[in-house]
Parts: sequence; C-alpha cells; structure tokens
Amino acid sequence: METPGNSFEQSARAISRMMGLIFVMFLLIGGFLVYLMIDPTLSAFQSEPEETLIAVAPPEEDDFDKIENGVHLRTGFVEGEGLMTVVNNCTNCHSAKLVTQNRMDADGWRKTIKWMQETQNLWDLGKNEDIIVTYLATYYAPGQKGRRQNLTNIEWYVLEE
Repeated sequence: METPGNSFEQSARAISRMMGLIFVMFLLIGGFLVYLMIDPTLSAFQSEPEETLIAVAPPEEDDFDKIENGVHLRTGFVEGEGLMTVVNNCTNCHSAKLVTQNRMDADGWRKTIKWMQETQNLWDLGKNEDIIVTYLATYYAPGQKGRRQNLTNIEWYVLEE
C-alpha cells in the first residue's frame, strides 16, 4: 500500500530523472552546435577528404592610376592637365570626394588652400599651387545652376486624416 509520502518521493524521483535526461539532451545538442560552429562541413564524419580547388585570378594590370572614360578610377577626378599633381598633393590628407563635392573659382580654391595651410598644416605647395588651382578651377568650377530645377507636372493629392 502506498502512503502519501511514498507517492511524493516517487514523483520527485521521476521528475528528477526527467530533468537529468533533459539536461543531458541539452548538453548533447549544445555540444553538437558548438562543433557545427567550428566545423560547419562536418568533415570529421566524411569518409574521404574533399579536394579543395583554389581559383587563382590572373594578375591584374596595375590600375592604381588608371583612367577610364576620362575619370581617374582611384579618386574620381576628371582627367586633365595637372591631375596627378592634384592627386599627389590633395589626397595625402583627405579623400578626393572632399574636393569633388566642392565648386569654386580660382580665387576660392586659393583661399581654401591658404586656409588649409594656416589651420590644417598644409605644406607650401610652391609651383604646384598654380597647377592645382588651374586644374580645380577648370574642372571643379561653380556650375550655372546652384540647385535643382523646380518640380513640374506633378499631380498633388490631399492626405486623408
């Protein structure tokens, strides 16, 4: 005959065994997942090792200073007289994008260079300053339009509340 205390002990043992089994299953699954992270191909379980082919690309030509379609590929500068002087002097300190996003006349570019010399430790450009300013004023001068055109032929609609 079962006593109420004996029934509780049996239930506690059953729960304890079940929790132990769940813990062991958790450890097995966790161990498998860790192994899978280390060796996702499960190579230890393959009968013969796979041969790995490594594709070797043919050596590319030196395109460090390549110009394509009138644009210096590395910097995005427009091809023109003085390009390499600008690349060699301007991109030592900052990205070419900082130059290409600006538009100034020769006087504006000279003022910017003077400001960089006074505040940003830009070296004396010597004879290169005229070459740089001429290039920048030629290819990165202010455009005729300061902003985009107004939008036209648009069907506007009223937002519903």
